Amino acid sequence: MKKKNGLIVSVLALLLVMLAACSSGNTTSSTISANEKSSSPDDQVVIKIGSVNNDKHTLYKGYQKFKEIIEKETGGKIKVEIYANGQLGDDRTMIEGLQFGTLEAVGVSTSMLANWAPPMLAYDLPFAFPDNETAYQVLDGPFGEKVGKLLEKENLVLLAYMENGFRQLTNNEKEIKSVKDLKGLKIRTMQTPVHLETWKKLGASPTPMAYTELFTAMQQGVIDGQENPYGNMAMDKFYEVQKYLTETNHVYNPMGLVISKKFFDGLSEEDKKIIKNAAVEAAKYQRELNQQENESYKQTLIDNGMQITELSPEAIDEFSNATQSIYETFSSEIGKEYLEEFLAELEKYKK
Repeated sequence: MKKKNGLIVSVLALLLVMLAACSSGNTTSSTISANEKSSSPDDQVVIKIGSVNNDKHTLYKGYQKFKEIIEKETGGKIKVEIYANGQLGDDRTMIEGLQFGTLEAVGVSTSMLANWAPPMLAYDLPFAFPDNETAYQVLDGPFGEKVGKLLEKENLVLLAYMENGFRQLTNNEKEIKSVKDLKGLKIRTMQTPVHLETWKKLGASPTPMAYTELFTAMQQGVIDGQENPYGNMAMDKFYEVQKYLTETNHVYNPMGLVISKKFFDGLSEEDKKIIKNAAVEAAKYQRELNQQENESYKQTLIDNGMQITELSPEAIDEFSNATQSIYETFSSEIGKEYLEEFLAELEKYKK
């Protein structure tokens, strides 16, 4: 009898162990299901924005405004993450990421975007834009919209134009007062043909280079100088490696806020509208802020020892006249009809 009772106890104990195991397995299964559900893409969409610009630049603040609007309007369903300072690579690498669908968005110069939409080269034509307001009218008007649409066949969607601003010349060799002073100077440019040809016409030796490599190149004396808007130079402390700045205003530099078409096409119409409106509002905010900050950026350079030269009207005419043939040189690459339309828009809005 005792033996039989012992057998019953053993069987009961085994059943309890089996039940516990089944219970534990069910709990694990439930946990996995819950985790899968919580990480479902239906719950939250993430837009990563890459930028080579400094995280204190007005462009970064523009991306923050974009993030703020989207996250508010979607109730957090869409989250925006900003990666500045070239964390995700140089401009070309990030643009290719958008095309392949491995990155959602990028803030990038239209000079780079022109590699995928050639009529955007018109924005790079030297001394084309006389002031910010004229630039805004052209960019936000029919021409800006038309050339922006060209990116879509390259799996890119232009959401809005922000701005880097007017580009200025710096070097570490001598004060530049006239075109002849530029002869032989190695000047870093963006990897865009109009910029290269512009500096050739001015007698310099242009050296195309990614922005992420620029500071080190100046520091090591690989190049003599470069050209960028005040914000880039102040935020990235170019005053540590450059002494002379000449206020040339030779090119106005728009910045495209671009999103992956592959990613964008997967969103609902409502979410697309929210993102587009957020970009337009953020661009307006960033432009205004950039204009306000420009004098502060300039003062930062002065306070840190840079010598700033303002060109005389005669010298400005000399620079402009030396580069006018570039309009004809790039007429075919831009597209003659696009160039004519661009120039007509400029005339329409010039003060």
